[in-house]
Amino acid sequence: MIVSVPKESAPGERRVALVPDLVPRLTKAGLQVIVESGAGAAAGFLDSAYVAAGARIEPEVFDKGDILLKVQPPTTVEVQKMKADATLIGFLQPYTSTVEIQALAAGRITAFSMELMPRITRAQPMDALSAMSTVAGYKAVLLAASSLPKFFPLLMTAAGTVTPAHVFVIGAGVAGLQAIATAMRLGAVVEAYDTRPAVKEQVESLGAKFADLGLETKDAEAKSGYAKAQTEEFYKKQQEMMMRYVTAADAVIPTALIPGQRAPVLISEEMVRGMRPGSVIIDLAAEQGGNCALTVPGQEVVKYGVVINGPLNLPSTMPFHASQMYARTATNFLAHLLKDGAIRLDLSDELTRSPLVTHQGEILQEAVKARLSSVGKVS
Repeated sequence: MIVSVPKESAPGERRVALVPDLVPRLTKAGLQVIVESGAGAAAGFLDSAYVAAGARIEPEVFDKGDILLKVQPPTTVEVQKMKADATLIGFLQPYTSTVEIQALAAGRITAFSMELMPRITRAQPMDALSAMSTVAGYKAVLLAASSLPKFFPLLMTAAGTVTPAHVFVIGAGVAGLQAIATAMRLGAVVEAYDTRPAVKEQVESLGAKFADLGLETKDAEAKSGYAKAQTEEFYKKQQEMMMRYVTAADAVIPTALIPGQRAPVLISEEMVRGMRPGSVIIDLAAEQGGNCALTVPGQEVVKYGVVINGPLNLPSTMPFHASQMYARTATNFLAHLLKDGAIRLDLSDELTRSPLVTHQGEILQEAVKARLSSVGKVS
């Protein structure tokens, strides 16, 4: 079987789905590897490195692969180039890429969406979403530090003492915990909040203070391990209790996401108005609308003297390590699907079934079908 690795075509995407170091793992498994010319160049991986590792370089790879490894969803044109019954592994954005999902089903592509990987112990080496969240959490703090007109650490200088910056992180998932750790390394005073009481110990283990808002949050975590959506009444009360933490912070990094839904608005305009001029919000939920009411996805705006940055696709801004991390998870998942050099699907296995979006001409994810129906794509 042939594994094809296309060059990513999405605007601004610099990652690649396979790095040269992992090519020998696939060839030893009995697979041939074809990489599109220049596919890894933006991430720092040259064609010559792929050739040295045992891959072939081709100008066009979509029509050659029995298995395709991608980062971003393919376009409908790219889907039309794929072999019928090919297998695709990538971030497919299944709740928003409605046309592309329909095209994958029509093309009889067996498509796995890496962001739907279940949060179970066996899946940890294949958890691409957590890997990319690590990158985003780290980079968010660097953006905050570069935008803030202050030092992050405490400094004792001949010109006097410089007090440390105060950072408030909302959401202590993978991105939030990495943001906490990075801000602590830079010397900031860090506080963090999450609706899930179980993460308090993790926050405190990093040296940060857990903000206890006194809200009842026993039912805040879904079986998937992600935070559950709460009622509007809960979010309103949460905003009221969070006001003092947000307005006291120099930098606020909200990371709260609900899979398949718009991100909850946790920072109101009133809260932004109460922040000190020069303060910074780096909204890691911008791709799903943002946790701040004033966030403009993909833009940096200034409101009431506060810088509000809604960055998109932060992992792509660190493409070398982001590619390495993503490629490991995708390769681990592919190895899980392989038996004797071919794809063998065991649909009774949660690890195989959960991320499977399309197979044999059908859309298998009920949540995805419901989303497609709501936009008129499925009868």
